[in-house]
Amino acid sequence: MNCRGSVVWGEEVLGYNFGNHPLNPIRLEFTVALAGELGVLDAVEVVAPRLATREELLVGHDADYLDAVQTASKDPTFSGYGLGTDDDPVFSGMYDASALVAGGALVAADAVSSGAVEHALNLAGGLHHAMRGYASGFCIFNDVVLGIRRLLAAGVQRIAYVDIDVHHGDGVQAAFYDDPQVLTVSLHQDPRTLFPGTGMPSELGWGDGVGASVNVALPPATDDAGWLRAFHAVVPGAVRAFDPDVLVTQCGCDTHHEDPLANLELTVDGQRAAIQALHGLAHEVTGGRWLAFGGGGYGVVRCVPRTWTHLIAEISGRPVDPMTAIPASWMAIVRRRRPEPPPDRMGELTEGRVLSIDPWVPGGDSWLDRAIAATRQAAFPLLGLDPHDPRD
Repeated sequence: MNCRGSVVWGEEVLGYNFGNHPLNPIRLEFTVALAGELGVLDAVEVVAPRLATREELLVGHDADYLDAVQTASKDPTFSGYGLGTDDDPVFSGMYDASALVAGGALVAADAVSSGAVEHALNLAGGLHHAMRGYASGFCIFNDVVLGIRRLLAAGVQRIAYVDIDVHHGDGVQAAFYDDPQVLTVSLHQDPRTLFPGTGMPSELGWGDGVGASVNVALPPATDDAGWLRAFHAVVPGAVRAFDPDVLVTQCGCDTHHEDPLANLELTVDGQRAAIQALHGLAHEVTGGRWLAFGGGGYGVVRCVPRTWTHLIAEISGRPVDPMTAIPASWMAIVRRRRPEPPPDRMGELTEGRVLSIDPWVPGGDSWLDRAIAATRQAAFPLLGLDPHDPRD
């Protein structure tokens, strides 16, 4: 299907740059270059980001924290509020660079809420760890929270947020933990083995928001088949039961088997299948209204450009075959900039091989199946679902 989609992008977002750091903005350059060489960008509207104003940032962050980020932008010795750490080192112009990514979320949210497009992507965003009053996990301003709050302010009544980054979407969960209008669902590596140490199935929300927080804690080494089994056992049922008006997704791709910061084993093909499933869910449940974000992903040559080019293609409704050859022109761009050998196809599976997914059934005794069961047993009854019925 052809979809009306937009991608918020401008080279100025590359200014969100911590220097010698895992979050290298070259991953965005390579993604946009690959999408351009394959003609994927021609099928979407590319929209420039803008700076979020202080008033807009205050919707998701405390005033003293904004002041701290402004100070850090001018003082390389500043520390405090989570800034000046290895994860979030300060850099000149940090405030404006972060406000530009945040503003991209507002541009994308406005496009979806107004009906200008069905799907919108803030490619440089997905900074889901930032908290209301401090930086965390490479994230200064939480553009996802700001985008969701923008949708709510525009009159959207119910929002389902699905986070497929390898790390728990803790900042988004914290922002809406007591809010019955926002369902947060996060699939991530077990927090006993990975930052940020939160995201167990027992985290269900509080107050009016009890039942609107769902977490799947996946064992290290989970591969395509296992990850997709967990996804299909939890996400579609939870989202359908919540019946949202808009689907919001954080599409971090640090679940990849070559990612240097985590321990899951997905291929680009598995990540592509997850994005396709989210796209289909948006059309099934929300009439196509889908606000998407980038996120984590530190395989800057072999993973991020391919997976997020597939994401842009899904935004357009014109998916790219994973057997598609990668243009030699893009490979030349990469070879000039990085030592890693570039991939030659848009997928990793050999020709003729397809992803296999064994549906979840109750009673499995593997770590993965126990993890799925724990999530369903904790969260599904609160959503009116039967945790033991695989059809839910």
